[in-house]
Order: sequence, then C-alpha cells, then structure tokens
Amino acid sequence: MWFKNIKAYQITQPLSLDDDDLQNALREFAFRPCGSQDLATSGFVSPFSQVGQDTMMFHKVQERYWITIKKQERILPSTVVNAELAEKVAKIEAETGSPVGKKAQADLKQEIITQLMPRAFTKNSYTHGFISLPDSLVVIDSSSDGKAEGFLAMVRKAITSLPVVPLARHSLQSELTHWLTDGAPDNIELLEEAELKSTDDLESVIRCKNQPLDSEEIQLHLDSGKLVQKIGFAWQDSLTALIAEDGSFKRIKFTDRIKEEMEDIPKDQAPARLDAEFTLMSSELCVFLDEMRKTLKLNEA
Repeated sequence: MWFKNIKAYQITQPLSLDDDDLQNALREFAFRPCGSQDLATSGFVSPFSQVGQDTMMFHKVQERYWITIKKQERILPSTVVNAELAEKVAKIEAETGSPVGKKAQADLKQEIITQLMPRAFTKNSYTHGFISLPDSLVVIDSSSDGKAEGFLAMVRKAITSLPVVPLARHSLQSELTHWLTDGAPDNIELLEEAELKSTDDLESVIRCKNQPLDSEEIQLHLDSGKLVQKIGFAWQDSLTALIAEDGSFKRIKFTDRIKEEMEDIPKDQAPARLDAEFTLMSSELCVFLDEMRKTLKLNEA
C-alpha cells in the first residue's frame, strides 16, 4: 500500500480514538453494494478487504489509523440512454404524427434510466487515508479536493468530530519560486520538471519536463515575473514527488532503498505485506510532512 498522491490536513484540536468505538462507528456506515436503482453507494470497508480479510474496519500501527472508503457506481453511458430515447421518440412520433415535447422526452428518458439501471455494470473505487494522532495529521491518498473532502466528511460523520484544516493554508507560489531563485532547502533535490505561471491577466503557463531548472530559459521566465505552480523534487533518497502551490503532493514514488525493506516478506503473504508497507509508508510520510511543515512554515495561515 503505497500512496501515490497526498492531500494532508492538520488536526487543530486534541483528538483521541478508542479502538472499539471506532470499529462500531465505521461499521455503522459500512459499505453496501448498489441496489437496483442506486446510481452510487459508498461506505467504509476494511483496508484488507481486497485480500480477503475484513474483520476490522481499520488498521492501526503506532497510533496511526488506516481507514478505507469504497465507492460503487453504476455505469450507464449517456449514448446508450440517448439512443434508446431517440428510438422511442421516433416510434411515438410515427404513430401519433405529432412531435414529442421536451417534458415528455424528459419523462421518457427517466423511464429508460429506471429500466436500464438494474442491468448497468458497476465500477468500484477506493479512497485510502490515515489519521496519525502523534503527528496531528490526516493524510489522504488523493489528488482531488472533492475526493479528499468526501473522505473527511464521511469519517467526520462516523466519529462525530474531525477538526482539521489543510496543511497549507496559503498559496506556496512564493516559497516554491524561492526554491529556484535561492536554492532548495536541505534534503531537497530539485528535479527537471516544473510548471510556471504568470501573475498578469493572461495567466500564461509554462510546463517543462527533462529541462534543467537552472537553465537560462527558465531564468528568463522567472525574470518576467512567472511564479512556480508545481515543481518536481527528491527527498532524502526516500521519495520523489511533485509539489503544487496548494500544498498537495502528486506522483509520489518511494525509492528502491525504501521498498527493499519489504523484500523479506513473501508476496503470497498479502496481509503481512500490507501491514509492513503501511507501517513503513506512513512512518516515512509523517516524517516527510513534518519536515515540509517546518520548511514551508505550513502552520502559518
């Protein structure tokens, strides 16, 4: 279990979790499959459900609670619905000799959806996150604000309180631009990828990849007033990622040095591997985020 993207949040008030209470709270909002007329359903599942273990609704390591939400959606392509609607409308108009009005077409469309829904395929997706009490962090594996906020809302509904704010509460454009103009912080090595944006009304964007960031071309863009929106970096021979100005981290890749620590666990021991991966990953991410919090002064509004 290696998170590929991060939306991180700071817990703003003391929070404690009782294992039995948390188990019961998550079970109350457990996932159920789509019914015949449900467009989508979502709920909590065991983080180990995909490897056949679903006794516990969360996984706990060193006061870090791994929680998983499963969402199931019915796939009913609009092209299928519209084709069926066009056929019905054509038949009615041929029989009556009169055009079918907009309201009647809307009613027909809803009837078609109701008829087709039970036969529609379903798609499952999972959102993983963890609450680290010692670090006062909530970390979600998502690149989408909406998906991350949905995770927080569902957890908050289950445990009644989850006081958090985004780890970055202001744009990091200035700080990330200083990484280019004044040098990156200790333990950060800039990679050859960045996105720069102008501050004028045009909001022109320059994206570069496999481009040395100390080149004259990049310097010209900085001199013209463009600011860094995203920048690629490596951290402590542990991971590489792209940090965005909103404080999110994308395309996270843990290095071989980190993953080599898993080599002693046979691949057929899936639960043991998941436990070890989460233990290692969550520990590294908490150390990393704590360093980013200090380096970028993320505690400041």
